[in-house]
Amino acid sequence: MIRMIAHRLLIGVFVMWGAASLIFLIVRAAPGDPATVLLGPDATPGQLAEVRATLGLDRPLGAQYLSYLGDVGRLDFGESHWLGRPAMGAVLDRLPATIDLTATATVIAVTVGLTLGVLAGGRPGGPLDRVVSACTIALQSFPTFWIGIMLVLVFALSLRVLPSSGVGTPQHLVLPAVTLSFPFVAIIARLTRTSLVETMRGGYVRTARAKGLTERQVLIGHALRNSLIPVVTVVGVQVGALVGGAVIVENVFAWPGLGSLVVEAVANRDYTVVQGATLLIAGLVVVLNLVADLLIAQLDPRIRTGAV
Repeated sequence: MIRMIAHRLLIGVFVMWGAASLIFLIVRAAPGDPATVLLGPDATPGQLAEVRATLGLDRPLGAQYLSYLGDVGRLDFGESHWLGRPAMGAVLDRLPATIDLTATATVIAVTVGLTLGVLAGGRPGGPLDRVVSACTIALQSFPTFWIGIMLVLVFALSLRVLPSSGVGTPQHLVLPAVTLSFPFVAIIARLTRTSLVETMRGGYVRTARAKGLTERQVLIGHALRNSLIPVVTVVGVQVGALVGGAVIVENVFAWPGLGSLVVEAVANRDYTVVQGATLLIAGLVVVLNLVADLLIAQLDPRIRTGAV
């Protein structure tokens, strides 16, 4: 177990380095000049040059990169020229809103997805299985922003039972969380169904039936636990993807999280905020994947003992 954790942490270090390097190159390859955005189009060449020097943008790209990696290694993410404050401080202020949204969407997706997957996988080929399969395919086919707009039209504008945007009450969280969870529900339901159908064909399941256990006892007590191993793996990966997918949802519903902050920072060419938010998201993905690995190790004793 300790060896596995050390191995995952080492991989996480390389992931963080790759994310830091990639976002460094992307933001500098994007069109637009931070100095021009900061001073406006009427700034003189001398003023622009002074601001570029202050931001360190007048140095060669390699020197900027090495300085950037050194600062990140010291957990110094720089100052936001747009907000006039430490970049990571601004990112951390927006993080709780994104965590609330992502955590709620995950709970909805796991609860609904597992339920649908078990119902479909318990009787493969039946009417309920066909209905669930059709619904999950539809959920994965629709773009997230379209789902959000449709939910706003129905529940906010037509029925007027939920607010269309903003924060402040639990009701404000419902539409963005449901929107973010819909594709995730489809993934979990389909994977649970497939995994459960394969598990139910195992020899130990036939043995359990031969002992006189009911189909419910076989399904819940024997098959479901082994079926959850690939589901937990996907959940760990998809939760990180939800944080990235929140960029679209947060802007559709004016939710003040990391996604809306990144969009605003990109518009203002604020490199430090974009880099800080990206690295924080990458770190969350690494941690969530490690947690998923530990959960899988608890579900599969072969991993704990090093048999696989």
